[in-house]
Amino acid sequence: MAGEFGTQFLPQMAISYYEGGWSQEKMVPSDSLTLHPGAHVLHYASTCFEGLKAFRQADGGVAIFRMDKNIARFAQSTRLMCLPELDIAQTERMIVDSVAHYKDSVPDAPASLYIRPTHIGTEPAIGKAAARSDTAIQYILLSPVGDYFSGGEASLRLLLDDQGVRCGPDHGMVKGGGNYASALKHIERARASANADQVLFCPGGNVQETGAANFILVDGDEVITKSLDESFLHGVTRESLLELARDKGMKVSERELSIDELLERAARPHCEAGLTGTAAVVAAVGTLIHDGREYKVGDGKPGPVIRNMRDELNAIQWGNVPDTRQWLTRID
Repeated sequence: MAGEFGTQFLPQMAISYYEGGWSQEKMVPSDSLTLHPGAHVLHYASTCFEGLKAFRQADGGVAIFRMDKNIARFAQSTRLMCLPELDIAQTERMIVDSVAHYKDSVPDAPASLYIRPTHIGTEPAIGKAAARSDTAIQYILLSPVGDYFSGGEASLRLLLDDQGVRCGPDHGMVKGGGNYASALKHIERARASANADQVLFCPGGNVQETGAANFILVDGDEVITKSLDESFLHGVTRESLLELARDKGMKVSERELSIDELLERAARPHCEAGLTGTAAVVAAVGTLIHDGREYKVGDGKPGPVIRNMRDELNAIQWGNVPDTRQWLTRID
């Protein structure tokens, strides 16, 4: 695909407006959105969104991956952001109808169609710093995307940060702009000071997640990742990869992982680490940076387990193997 990941958009988007109830959705041009300068979202960050994908199938059809899980998380973020409650059936219809409308524009593998449902508070009321917006907009952006890492397979550098936090500890489950914005200063500093690709936040010395992805550690036949709580995002890709790992007989440990244990395990020859998310599926981590020192993960190169995890999930998404878990919603 031309351009950077997520910078190309299809010309129309589905949209619905909330004023005491949701309006009938319609398709409108996707290159602009009219908002009052006093709109709640512009001043008090009343916004949340989702990220999911549609894939061209091996038989030529199109399918959306785990739409139900993403809509459920979208609704959860909406409630936590005190935005007007979603009409789940309408949100599903908007996504399905949008993808169906542009079915012929879904690219072939290894590319895909990125789907970005978005919910924003629109009430023009700058006096509502401590009150919810009574009006809102929901819309569905579509973006044909190629590989997230255009230079080939990733081997990322992560700075371990045990001082900063990605977001408020009771706000991590929200997939919202504010959480990404609050992490950005830490990521920019890490890039400038250590040539790091991302920051792995470790509040209290315990490994959590990066600014934009969940973290997993693979040591032999064990996958270790933080147990679910409200301090970090509950990734759909993370959940899917863990389910596949369990089905293959791997031990999945969802628990606390300290920086000390992470660095000790990372030094083992066959250890691997990865970042999981919709955009990249799972990207290998080659180097950890802590207190001015660099530590290789295994041999510092992408390993076979992380690669196989990505390939196995991609095979399901592109319809190259049977969808035994009913993760795909066909658009035919």
